[in-house]
Amino acid sequence: MKSGAKILFESLAKEGVETIFGYPGGSVLPIYDELYDSDVRHILVRHEQAAVHAADGYARASGKVGVCLATSGPGACNLVTGIATAYMDSAPVVAITGQVPTTLLGRDAFQESDITGITLPVTKHNYLVPRTEELGRIIHEAFYIAGSGRQGPVLIDIPKDVTTGTAEYNAESDSLVSLRGYQPTLQGHPRMIEKAMNRIARAERPLIYAGGGVISSGGSEELVQFAEQWHIPVTTTLMGLGAIPCDHELCLGMLGMHGTECANYAVTECDLLIAVGVRFDDRVTGKVEAFAPNADVIHIDIDPAEIGKNKRVDIPIVGDVRIALRQMLQENESRTSPRQWNERVAQWKEEFPANYPDDGKLRPQFIVKELSDLLNGRGIIVTEVGQNQMWAAQHFCFRRPRQWISSGGLGTMGYGFPAAIGAAVACPDEPVIDIAGDGSFQMNIQELATVAQYNIPVKVVILNNQFLGMVRQWQELFYERRYSFTELPPVDFVRVAEAYGVPGIRVDAPEDVRAALETALNTDGPFVLDFHIEREENVMPMVPAGAAINEMILGERK
Repeated sequence: MKSGAKILFESLAKEGVETIFGYPGGSVLPIYDELYDSDVRHILVRHEQAAVHAADGYARASGKVGVCLATSGPGACNLVTGIATAYMDSAPVVAITGQVPTTLLGRDAFQESDITGITLPVTKHNYLVPRTEELGRIIHEAFYIAGSGRQGPVLIDIPKDVTTGTAEYNAESDSLVSLRGYQPTLQGHPRMIEKAMNRIARAERPLIYAGGGVISSGGSEELVQFAEQWHIPVTTTLMGLGAIPCDHELCLGMLGMHGTECANYAVTECDLLIAVGVRFDDRVTGKVEAFAPNADVIHIDIDPAEIGKNKRVDIPIVGDVRIALRQMLQENESRTSPRQWNERVAQWKEEFPANYPDDGKLRPQFIVKELSDLLNGRGIIVTEVGQNQMWAAQHFCFRRPRQWISSGGLGTMGYGFPAAIGAAVACPDEPVIDIAGDGSFQMNIQELATVAQYNIPVKVVILNNQFLGMVRQWQELFYERRYSFTELPPVDFVRVAEAYGVPGIRVDAPEDVRAALETALNTDGPFVLDFHIEREENVMPMVPAGAAINEMILGERK
């Protein structure tokens, strides 16, 4: 017989868990007591929100399931934003929460919250464990659900008496998961594959539109191979950055509201859109009826609920992106290269590069490009949300999958720094950089204590304009510069960092950027760079033509 806490850690070991991110409290004391003698590495964050963001960053960087742990009541509630972030971006996270004893459930006991009810809309699945005997099975089911099919967060709420109670646990038998009602479709239907290949063979202006599903499925290599075999240009979503190398001749960069001009021209003019692991979100499509108006649509996705949800689809393929692309690569259809189309797309790429002013002022785009040049394909870039996020997406050259980590669907400020901690723990041999705005960074700035305590070598690049930049940008464009509560007071981030034991540098001039970046990258441990950029610098919507995108911008103005 083993205690529930012991079963929990034996189950985690069976799942290969090496690190969890957490914060202790009353209802999880039995778990933390067992953790004291466990081989699992525990990273003590300074806020539960940071724990779930770190688990999310760990998952996205490694491809494994990330794990976080919090106590009941406020501790569990503090995970909600991070769980919703992982849900929107299909990140595999298992969130373990403590709960009051089963005898007190529903009695408004101290630090009781119905966390399974609260998180029901933002989890792939969740559990309230009723008995110690069921704990081992539930742990293994949770990991299977989080990491398979369309990945996502799973929450396990464990009452305190379940962790102190005892039961039998057999790692071999209890880890055999069979869920009759959950059988994700992995293989694309052969008839749909054949139909898709026939349509591709007839296309004159084909375009691949690739998203985060390519990354999570591990299908980037197949995507590039397919694009090369059929000579089809590729544009990606924000979450799909790195699915094809940025410097590949077929890569058009990101499309949508802040995408490249060539990508938006291409999606407007194509006659066949091959959507791979995407969900046709509004930041890409704008007015969806006007998106890709001349194209038939092939949509490949593991989640059948996404196909046809936002955009009418002509040829649906339900299946794992990597497997479906392999099936398509095996087909013997052939076609000549769409030479005129590719020449036209290449001309757009040359005609509309991602430019910015070169006037001797400290521009954020310049900082991002300098960082990109210095890393030269190495490293993992994590961002906060807002202007900093878009500048990074537009001007950093991502050459491989899992090099880019950002909150795309929910747009969660404060995500980047703790997610970078998780990425650095997952990939200790990679330089990890959090590109941040001064507003977002302050939302989880207390995690400077975490990186200092564990010497986690996250480098923070703050693009500091003393504004909530993206909101301020819209106020400038559409509200006559009436900056209503978007201006922030100055903060000496270097002194704040040093108070936590983290070194830092303030930079005010372009000529000092490269040396500062080199100093940070060469420092063994965390580092903060505070770049004081042009205050009213904007993210330029690099969108010329797409009626859908123009409708989006006009819609914002209305």
